[in-house]
Amino acid sequence: MTLAQKLYLLCYSVPKKKFPLDDIQGRGQLLRAGALTALARDGLLDASGGKVRRLPGTPPEDPFTGAVWHDLPDDKPRGWLKFVHDKAHTAETPVRDQLLSSGDITLSRVKKLGVVPVDRVSVPDPDAVRELQERVRATVLDGSGPAGTPTDELAMAVFAAELELSPVWSGQERRAHKKDLKAHAARYDDFVPGLRKALRDSYLSSRAVGGGWSA
Repeated sequence: MTLAQKLYLLCYSVPKKKFPLDDIQGRGQLLRAGALTALARDGLLDASGGKVRRLPGTPPEDPFTGAVWHDLPDDKPRGWLKFVHDKAHTAETPVRDQLLSSGDITLSRVKKLGVVPVDRVSVPDPDAVRELQERVRATVLDGSGPAGTPTDELAMAVFAAELELSPVWSGQERRAHKKDLKAHAARYDDFVPGLRKALRDSYLSSRAVGGGWSA
């Protein structure tokens, strides 16, 4: 499962049996940030100086991550925000289709308020999602610090805090563990300088205008 796919599932509330509307604002940006993190992890982009450029190499096998890689400039480094924000509205469908194909989610057509047809995404194995969320939370709550945290878990813990994903962190928990979350964020910034801030800025921009796409 790609990092983008795991981030998609991270937004699912197991107790509520749905993707809360508040948590899908910024999800397109979240998925692109996940793909960008994977590219950094695999040595396919340069993030020095807080900007980004594409490095030469074999394109990722994952089509979504590959598309994000091709979006990056291969000459002059540029700021992150454009590559997180501008195509966020196109990010959810390819990742959702991958999860549908693997059976990690299901899709049904229902009528909202009995009139407007909408897509309803469900998770057939909520225990797997709960386990993923608990693994992400443990990277902060176990007290061991961020130094040895694997890249994917580090990114998920940090991104979930930046986008205020309620299935992972409640507002009270974000306040109670502010120091530890800040340490993890600093560790992530050392790894991919500038991306976390761009994700947060894009999320706040979308939230201000009620942004968000299909669940």
